[in-house]
Amino acid sequence: MKPHLLLIDALNLIRRIYAVDANQKHHSDEQMIQTCCSRVAHACKKLIDTSNATHAIAVFDGDKSWRYHFYKDYKHSRAPMPQVLKDALLHFKTAIEETGIVVFEPINDEADDIIATLAFKASNNQIANTVVSTDKGFLPYIGPYITVYDYFKKLYLDEKSIKERFGVEQNKLVDFWALAGDKTNDIPGVKGIGTKSAQQIVNNYNSIEKAAEDESLSPSIKTKLAANMDMYVISKHLVSLRTDINLGFSLKQLRLN
Repeated sequence: MKPHLLLIDALNLIRRIYAVDANQKHHSDEQMIQTCCSRVAHACKKLIDTSNATHAIAVFDGDKSWRYHFYKDYKHSRAPMPQVLKDALLHFKTAIEETGIVVFEPINDEADDIIATLAFKASNNQIANTVVSTDKGFLPYIGPYITVYDYFKKLYLDEKSIKERFGVEQNKLVDFWALAGDKTNDIPGVKGIGTKSAQQIVNNYNSIEKAAEDESLSPSIKTKLAANMDMYVISKHLVSLRTDINLGFSLKQLRLN
């Protein structure tokens, strides 16, 4: 059997299941957490079966990644994790581990960067892998060995769905987000450049530099690009996932029991 690596964005899965369970009627928070843990474990078992995984890891977020130091307003408006959920994370980790999946929590790195690094390394060794997340940041990395699966919609994301959702080709996503920004993570983008202008630029030019040099480009857009190129560069760093983190463990250690 060929190896297949399952990469679960743990908090992405847990928080969405928790959001549903928290709205149900329960006798207590403890009961609600127990139900939620069971649902997360059930989801993990289904994901193992769906992906035919031979190896698997569920990655949590570390405390403060490099992005918080690089850009002080990164995710500054995002609502904090509910305290009930925060206090119960150890129970979720145990529930996941009981399915045979390795749980990993880095000290400072974000789960997205760890997962992207694992996916990239596996791909370089021609090992197929499935990233389980609704986070759009993984979409630029879809390729022959890397697939992205939305557990809640029960579908694999592809180039066609990317074009329909964002109006740009997969290989233009990072530039598109760097221009238009990402409100979800408080990434600024280029001031005055909205979704439509960003689509126009990345669809018509091979690079942002080429667009800025083109005399036929709208003077208004040229002015905005010239005045805010530093924020484009900052935003591009923020929306790009790292694929070079030193992890300290091997694929063998992620084999499913």
